[in-house]
Amino acid sequence: MAGERILFVVNAGASVGGGHFMRSLNLARALEAGGATCAFAGPPAVTGLIETFASPSLLAATFADEGLVAGAAGLATGYDAIVFDHYDLVAADHRRIAEGRPALVVDDLADRPLAADLLLDAGVTRRAEDYAGLVPAHAELLLGPNHAALSPAFATLRGEALARRAAATQVERVLVSLGLTDVGGITARTVGALLPVLGERALDVVVGGQAPSLPTLREIAAVDPRLTLHVDSRDMPRLTARADLAIGAAGSSSWERCVLGLPTVSLVLADNQREAAQALSDLGAHRSLDGEAVREGLQPAFLALAEDMHAWREMSAAAAKVCDGLGAQRTAERFIALISPRFGNNHATLT
Repeated sequence: MAGERILFVVNAGASVGGGHFMRSLNLARALEAGGATCAFAGPPAVTGLIETFASPSLLAATFADEGLVAGAAGLATGYDAIVFDHYDLVAADHRRIAEGRPALVVDDLADRPLAADLLLDAGVTRRAEDYAGLVPAHAELLLGPNHAALSPAFATLRGEALARRAAATQVERVLVSLGLTDVGGITARTVGALLPVLGERALDVVVGGQAPSLPTLREIAAVDPRLTLHVDSRDMPRLTARADLAIGAAGSSSWERCVLGLPTVSLVLADNQREAAQALSDLGAHRSLDGEAVREGLQPAFLALAEDMHAWREMSAAAAKVCDGLGAQRTAERFIALISPRFGNNHATLT
């Protein structure tokens, strides 16, 4: 590969969270490991995420929602390929921005036309026929959790985490991580419901620096030694690996917990999470709970796992079967091969 420049057009903000950005960042790092140079464009919230989790050199530009397509189209002339992770963009927008350049579209919905040369959808039940008529005939589809774009640190910790879970005799450490933007203050409400049944277990709570729950959580942490607060944590792989049970959002972080075989009560915080959450529930890989039902539903769901090690072990084993954590590398290899066929033909790829 001759150092192709790749522009990521992503969404982020209070209403959509940071998941689009974080999975795109994982993919960008995998592409950079293959020799590419990557940069990001999106709404203004992307700036804060880059400042917290990446290098300022990754920021290409930000645009208000009404000017995103025009702005990205003007910017894209300096790039060789485009990655889209933005549910509000459709095929016409993709074509206007990419203008014939190779395009990778990351999607979970299969609900609108997409101008993709390569399409990634990590859904458990996603099938090629779901995209019939929605993508060009030549588009290559990368489907299923083994293509989920995760940090490689999760795959690195997989063996260690699964071995520790195999030897566990009780739930001692609980992780609460419900998204960087903490939609509607869900993290504080969850912690409030959880503390009365937590017992002597340690509690790690992860939130973003602008989370509405942060003041309340700081007050609780100041008087409750069980709670450790992690703000804008860069160590999610290690926190996930050392936890015995999680309360997590039913979004892209579900795959992270599966890689490490972490039993989870998974909160559905957006309608577009429901299908994947139900699929993982059907596999026994987590227990899904509507985010609006935290007050009445969380305690029994938590205790059903925390106090039944047989159920806990079954869920850990089911979760670990879902994916192996190497999806970012797989996807990067296929996109590099599409952009530079000679590079792709001369390098071994993952299966």
